[in-house]
Amino acid sequence: MIRRYLRAARRAKALLLLDIQPGRSDFFTEATLLEPWLRQPDVGLALDPEWRMGPDQVPGKVIGSVQPREVNAVSAWLARIVERDRLPQKLFLIHQFTNDMVDDTQLKPRRGLAMVLNADGFGGQAIKKAKYHAFTRSPRKFFHEGFKLFYREDTDLMGPREVLRLRPPPDVVIYE
Repeated sequence: MIRRYLRAARRAKALLLLDIQPGRSDFFTEATLLEPWLRQPDVGLALDPEWRMGPDQVPGKVIGSVQPREVNAVSAWLARIVERDRLPQKLFLIHQFTNDMVDDTQLKPRRGLAMVLNADGFGGQAIKKAKYHAFTRSPRKFFHEGFKLFYREDTDLMGPREVLRLRPPPDVVIYE
C-alpha cells in the first residue's frame, strides 16, 4: 500500500508523509518498521500522540500522549538515517491538539529534520485559531508551525487565504 501511495505522490511531485498512530505500541518500534520508506528522499514522518495508548487505554475514549524522550529517540534515529544516506532535509511532524499530549519544551532539534509542531484537532474557526496562537507562543523556537484542517469535521472551514493570514503564518498546512 505504501508503495502505491509513494508512486502517486511522485506522479504529483508531492511529499509522502507517513503518519504513525501506534495504539499500544510505541513510536520508535513503529518508525523502525518504516525504515525502507524513510530512506527515500521524498518520504517524511508524522507522529500522532492522540493515538499513543497505555496498556489499558482504548483509542477514541482516551486522548493519548507521548513522553519527550520517545519523540527524541525517534527524531535522533531519523536524523541518523538522513545523515548516513545523505538525504535532503526530511519533514518530521508532531501532531498536537492539547498542551499535555507532548511536552514540546523538552524536544531536541535535529540536523537534517524540518521539525513541525502541527496544531491538530477539529472545530470552529475561533477555537482552531485560539489553539494555534497558544501553541505558537510556546518558548521553543526551533520548530516550524503547522496547521491542520478537516473537510468534514471542521465547522466553517477556513480557506487557504484565511489560514495564511494567521500570525505567524504556518509553514505546513494540512487539509484532511
